[in-house]
Amino acid sequence: MIEAARQRLIFALDVDCPHAAERWVEQLHDKVGLFKIGKQLFTRSGPDIVQGVRERGGEVFLDLKFHDIPNTVARATVEACRLGVRMVNVHALGGAAMMRETVAAVSECCRSEKLFRPLLLAVTILTSSDQQTLLEIGLQRPVDEMVVRLARLAREAGMDGVVASPREVPLIRQACGREFAIVTPGVRPAFAAQDDQKRIATPAAALAAGADYLVVGRPIARAADPQRAAAAILEEMAAALAENNRG
Repeated sequence: MIEAARQRLIFALDVDCPHAAERWVEQLHDKVGLFKIGKQLFTRSGPDIVQGVRERGGEVFLDLKFHDIPNTVARATVEACRLGVRMVNVHALGGAAMMRETVAAVSECCRSEKLFRPLLLAVTILTSSDQQTLLEIGLQRPVDEMVVRLARLAREAGMDGVVASPREVPLIRQACGREFAIVTPGVRPAFAAQDDQKRIATPAAALAAGADYLVVGRPIARAADPQRAAAAILEEMAAALAENNRG
């Protein structure tokens, strides 16, 4: 079960230079299935950082949360496919047309160029957001209702899954089915601080709720012994997966 857990663990490369990112990959690639490259690292290092991670044995979740007019997002996501990433995301708040066009463009590009087709994910509501955050931007519906609404929209548009808080995973499972992928940030093992995340869960709780992939950053990066912290998370995940299989 440890290998199954490893495939589901994503480490957030929240660093500001390629050398730091590459050191993390060399240190953790045997304990982590994918490495998440976000806006800071990608803006600093450019597309070369994707190749750098892959050359050191890591696969990439490109977490740029594209949100623009449909044609722009579709073209940007196609370029991500050409980089060889395994996952890439857009904002579901960009709407159904944006997501549909992206799915169509990626499918055609991967077919014609014989590329690996990455998992296409839609971000629902950021895990740093709560009800007050939504009210501030004029969204009156409860957070969980908005998450489910956006997840359904993403599924209907042909996306493969969503990025969502562990708190909403059961609701998404009920609304979108077992085959719809759920990537869950806001995961904090018991030994780690909550930091700025507001809707969080432990790794075991997130998997038990039905999450497919877990994103972990600071609980590993800030640990006195990052490899030991990652190993502890894997053990907790493996136990949860074994329990789920028994159930």
